[in-house]
Amino acid sequence: MALPAAAPLLLAPKLALAVPCADLDLPNPVYGGGGSAVTPTLANVAIALRSLPGDEEVTIVYADPGACTGYEYFRKPDPLIEVTFKYWEADGTQKSCEAPQSVVEFAHMGNTPALCPGDVPIPDGAAKFVAPVQTINVITHKDSQEKTINAEALYHIFGFGPGFAGRTVAPWTEPGAIWVRNTSSFVHQILAQSIGVPAAGFKLPQGNFLRDNQGVVKGVFDWGEDPGNLPDQSLGYVSGSNAKKGEDDGQIKTLAYQHFDQTCAYLPDSEEGRYDRKNVRSGQYWLWTPAWFFANVDEDGRPSNPLVRDLIGWFDGSIDPPGDLNIQELVVESGDVPLCAMQAIRPEGDLSAIQSYAPARPCNGWYEYISAGETDYQACETSDECDGEGEVCRLGFCEAY
Repeated sequence: MALPAAAPLLLAPKLALAVPCADLDLPNPVYGGGGSAVTPTLANVAIALRSLPGDEEVTIVYADPGACTGYEYFRKPDPLIEVTFKYWEADGTQKSCEAPQSVVEFAHMGNTPALCPGDVPIPDGAAKFVAPVQTINVITHKDSQEKTINAEALYHIFGFGPGFAGRTVAPWTEPGAIWVRNTSSFVHQILAQSIGVPAAGFKLPQGNFLRDNQGVVKGVFDWGEDPGNLPDQSLGYVSGSNAKKGEDDGQIKTLAYQHFDQTCAYLPDSEEGRYDRKNVRSGQYWLWTPAWFFANVDEDGRPSNPLVRDLIGWFDGSIDPPGDLNIQELVVESGDVPLCAMQAIRPEGDLSAIQSYAPARPCNGWYEYISAGETDYQACETSDECDGEGEVCRLGFCEAY
């Protein structure tokens, strides 16, 4: 009796494991966790820091699973959980490696811990440090004919679902055209609170909740590029720095947003394509808030890790950056707003009540020149050259004080 032929042995495919970060000998690494809202900004800063000579070179190694998730990496360091991190070479190449969650030395969120699910206070021995302002931009495909959207429309789209009978908001009626962030992310938490829909209550297919801002930009762009789809139907929301990158790449555009009780819609900027964030800085555009760094601190309340201390200081301008780098300029070019350029503030972060704001050393002229390429503020080298009474020359431009 002939025996049946043996079945071929099926071997499980080998999985490519990420390179351990510790094996890469990265120069002066500083590990962080948080949301992808700030990733384009951190990337631009990281690339510049990798271009420094010798011992001055610094490597930002960042995991961006979402604001609250990344914050939890910092809050509860676990040496047994492996995390995938991003880092950048001096030529701009983004790479990845793996390391234990416990290596995270700072966190960054656009929101405060109060908006994260559960009770997640800042741990003992740590503190928060205010970071540049971030916006939330409602976006659509670059070829969409739509220019504005309001809070009521978003309430119906997300609270009942696109195309829900009796709640339809044209042209945003196709669920497959609408992309959102995961519920632990900064942009999702702020938008949900703004429009009055619970963060866990968005009525969309589960596959439309994406891990990062870059995925939302791609989803919106890909929908509009399909010849069988209408670009007008595409919709999403991302951080301002991710929106700016998507706009620079010719993929998406930002819709003007009208909040409840406002009489008109506002772009973040004075006009499309001019990144002066004028309506953010004045407080008229609603979807913005100061972001936060979180770090362990010493007895004087300063970040205890010297590299973390430097990074936070480079972002807020309190510490001079190494070499001839201008970190604040890179932050501005990425789409975020340093507090010195703000005339309004949400003092407690998140969506706390907007108040007028007078920074100690205003930088409006410099900010507009860097972000938009031009400004109406008078250029100067000394305060004696300023025409207005009491004006002071700051960063090359005359300010009111």
